Amino acid sequence: MSELEYWKSRLASGNVSRREFIGRAAALGVTTALATTMASKIAGAAPKKGGSLKMALGHGATTDSLDPATYPDQFTGTIGGSIGSALTLINAKGEIEGDLAETMEPSKGASVWVFKLRKGVTFHNGKDVTADDVIASFRHHMGKDSKSAAKSILDPITDIKADGKNTVIFTLSAGSADFPFLTSDYHLPIMPAKDNDVDWQSGIRSGAFILEKFDPGVVCKMKRNPNFYRDVYIDECEIRSISDVTARTNALTTGEVQFIDRCDLKTLGLLQRNKDLKILETTGYAHYVLPMLTNVAPFDNVHVRTALKYAIDREDILKKVFQGHGTVGNDDPIAPVIQYAIDPQPKYTYDPDKAKFHLKAAGLSNLTVDLSAADAAFAGAVDVAVLYKEHASKAGIDINVVREPNDGYWDNVWMKKSWCASYWNGRPTCDWMFTTAYAADAAWNDTAWKNDRFNELLVASRSETDSKTRQTNYAEMQQLLHDDGGVIVLCFNNYVSAHTNKLDHGDVASNWDVDGMKLPERWWFA
Repeated sequence: MSELEYWKSRLASGNVSRREFIGRAAALGVTTALATTMASKIAGAAPKKGGSLKMALGHGATTDSLDPATYPDQFTGTIGGSIGSALTLINAKGEIEGDLAETMEPSKGASVWVFKLRKGVTFHNGKDVTADDVIASFRHHMGKDSKSAAKSILDPITDIKADGKNTVIFTLSAGSADFPFLTSDYHLPIMPAKDNDVDWQSGIRSGAFILEKFDPGVVCKMKRNPNFYRDVYIDECEIRSISDVTARTNALTTGEVQFIDRCDLKTLGLLQRNKDLKILETTGYAHYVLPMLTNVAPFDNVHVRTALKYAIDREDILKKVFQGHGTVGNDDPIAPVIQYAIDPQPKYTYDPDKAKFHLKAAGLSNLTVDLSAADAAFAGAVDVAVLYKEHASKAGIDINVVREPNDGYWDNVWMKKSWCASYWNGRPTCDWMFTTAYAADAAWNDTAWKNDRFNELLVASRSETDSKTRQTNYAEMQQLLHDDGGVIVLCFNNYVSAHTNKLDHGDVASNWDVDGMKLPERWWFA
């Protein structure tokens, strides 16, 4: 897509003003007269406000909470992204831009960041959003006993202070050019300060929708915030949790809902033939994984981990389970499109003989292990486990597939059982992905992997300003994780969703599924 087409789509979806579009077009060499004509034509086809949207998402559990520190998936993430706003957001081009923040400026080698807030923004209860609310919201995740998924990415913050009502100053332990990206994390909406913490229980935020009902793992109902600082088109939104893909698909085809995520790839052709529906497929940073706890036997032996990496036929799984909708992984969680990504060597291709070699190096002639899976982890997770069992048997490895309940999977299985199916939405920078999931003390280190050299490089690279040095460091870190880590990256999966053709949208973000978990805010009824 050309730069001009990008700004056309931004104007069409209401994300930039007519004046800003004309200015951007002029900067690209378009005459003012032509840019004005373009703007008039696009504005004529601009989305209209109105309508009630019903969505069905393949996540959600009765243990879900409105506390953003605990958000595990797209169900709570999309709810949180609809009712709340973070300081920044990632747009459809993968670029960082202000959300509640109007500007963000670094100083002192990017170890100090000054964020200026939009003026006049209020919470749903009418209270002004101030610097004090920002500070309280960040500190909510930073306490000593915090279990927040965002705690590890905020560890570099040594001080947060207000400079008046609308300015927040972050001081970091070292420079971080990626810091504005981190503040867009879906766990970091700004909430009202209350009693030396924040009020997360009420769901009062500053986002595009006002929460009306939240039934954990079942349904959420919201109405449009009339005081939101950007255009929002849909009047009401209902988000249902329907983990079963067949039930989710039926809800779409019968008209009960207008959007579903995580389509059943095996039956996608049936949806494609339905003239009333559209299929949306986007490629981002997401990947399906099988994490093993490296501090629990037998996964505490690197040769066992390596044997398991050679005992799986990823090409076969991509073809049979995901119908080719993705790219085979090589146990590096950094998506190929991300800056500093490499393809570590050797590639872990299916090789039962190499698997046997590493089993022998571990002092084993055979191996029996449990692999927990449920489609709550990702659509097709159980099928992956069953197929993997077949692959591994040729290497003398007996995988006992434990079919877990969908409800409560993230609380009772993930990071609890020694080996399970999981997924990551991925992150737009190496530092963010590594800090969230592979740093020794990360709250979501779901392999319990601790590598001294990796963690040394992680800290050093965060404040490194020389791009060549960062490239060298991140390459070594990816290789270390590939060789020694406890994660099997099955594939980088495409997001595949479906919706009624009565729904329309502009360019779709790929940083998270469901249009960056901002779909209710960004889409409209045609």
